[in-house]
Amino acid sequence: MRTETTSTDEVSAPPPADWAQARNQVHAAGLAAALPPVERPLAQTDGHTLADPLTPRTDLPAFPTSSVDGWAVRGAGPWRVVGRVLAGGTAAPLTEDGTTVEIATGAMVPAGASAVLRVEESRRTPEGLVDGEPRATPEWRLPGEEATAGEELLPVGTLVDPAVIGLAASCGHDNLRVRRQPRAALLIFGDELLTAGPPGAGRVRDALGPAVPGWLRRYGCRIDPDDVVGPVADTLPAHVAALRAALDEADLVCTTGGTMHGPVDHLHPALAALDADYVVNTVAVRPGFPMLLARTVGPDGQVRFVAGLPGNPQSAIIALVSLVAPLLAGLAGRPLPVLPHAVLAEPVAGRGDHTHLALVRLDRVAGTAHPVRHVGSAMLRGLANADGFAVISPGTTGSVGDRVPIVPLPLLPGERAW
Repeated sequence: MRTETTSTDEVSAPPPADWAQARNQVHAAGLAAALPPVERPLAQTDGHTLADPLTPRTDLPAFPTSSVDGWAVRGAGPWRVVGRVLAGGTAAPLTEDGTTVEIATGAMVPAGASAVLRVEESRRTPEGLVDGEPRATPEWRLPGEEATAGEELLPVGTLVDPAVIGLAASCGHDNLRVRRQPRAALLIFGDELLTAGPPGAGRVRDALGPAVPGWLRRYGCRIDPDDVVGPVADTLPAHVAALRAALDEADLVCTTGGTMHGPVDHLHPALAALDADYVVNTVAVRPGFPMLLARTVGPDGQVRFVAGLPGNPQSAIIALVSLVAPLLAGLAGRPLPVLPHAVLAEPVAGRGDHTHLALVRLDRVAGTAHPVRHVGSAMLRGLANADGFAVISPGTTGSVGDRVPIVPLPLLPGERAW
C-alpha cells in the first residue's frame, strides 16, 4: 500500500480511537465481563463457546474396530467359521489357530485375531472353510488411533458448530459446559423513521430495526422480537427510560442513531444519567466514525454494555463489525477474531488519517477482493452485494495487488467463510 497525504477531518472531543486499537479495547472489555459457563445438552450447544477443553472420555476408538466387512482370522488359512460379530456386539476371543468369525464394519475385532480378510477377497472351500489372502496392511483401527482418553482436542474458547458437536458425541459427552449466549436488545432512535410502507414526505424507512437482530444472531446473540423497541421518542427522558428497561434484561443493548451531539441526539446525556463509562467514544474509521461502546454496572453487579450505532445504515453495520463483534467474542471467552486477507483487484481510496472500511465482494478461489458500487454511508445496496470490508490503513490508499485485511460480514453461527 502506498502512503498518501493525510486529509483534515472533523475531530470530536475526545479524539477518536484508532480503529485497530478500538477493536482490542472492546474485546478486552468483553473478556473482563465474560459470561458465566452453563451446562447444555449437546443438541442445544450450536453457536455457543466451549468453557472447558474438549477431551475424550475414552480412547478413540475405544476398542479395535474393523474397517471392512469380512472375516477376523487367527493363524494361517483356510479357516473354520466359529461365529459372527456385528457392530455393537462384544466379540469372544479367537483362541485357536485356523478359526475365524464373520465381522461387520465397525464391529469389535476379537482378541487373538491376526488379520481381517475382506469379504470380497475371500472364498469358500468345498468343505465350508473360508480361504483368501489378507492384505498386509491391518484392516482395523487401533484403540487411541484418533485420540487418547483425556487428550485436549479443542481448547477453551472454541466456537461450537455441528462438527464440534459430532466430535463431542464421539468422545462420549452428553452435555457440554459452554458460555451462555449473550442476550441482546435493540433500541431504534429517530422520530423521522417509518416502520412500514415506502419513504416520503421527509420521513425515511427504518432499515436497521428489521436487519440488526439478524446480524446479532449471526454473532451468537439471543434476541427476541420483543427485544426490539422503537422508534423511541426524541426526548432525553424517553431515551433514559428505554435504556434502563433494556438493560434490566440484556447483556448488550444496541441503539441506532443519536451518537453525535445534535439537537435531538440524546444518547450521550442518557448514558451520563445511567453513570455509564465509555470503553470507546468515536472511532477514526470511515464510514461509521461516531460509533461508541459504553459500560454500565447493574444493581446485581453485572456488567452490561451499550453499543451506539450511527443512524446511517452502512455506518451502523460498520459499528457492528468493528465494536460489537470483538465485544461478543470477549463475552464468550473467545480470542479476538483474526482477520483473513485478500488481494485488491481494483484500487481503493484512503480516508486520510482514518481507517477506511471499503465494501468488497470476494473471489474466494482467486483470493481477490473487488470493490462494490453504491457504498454511501446511507446506502444498503452495496452491502447486499458484498462479503465484507477491505481495511485500508490510515494514511494509505489501496493499490491493485495489495494484500489487505478483510472484515467478513457475519454468517450463521458455526458457518465458516474461508
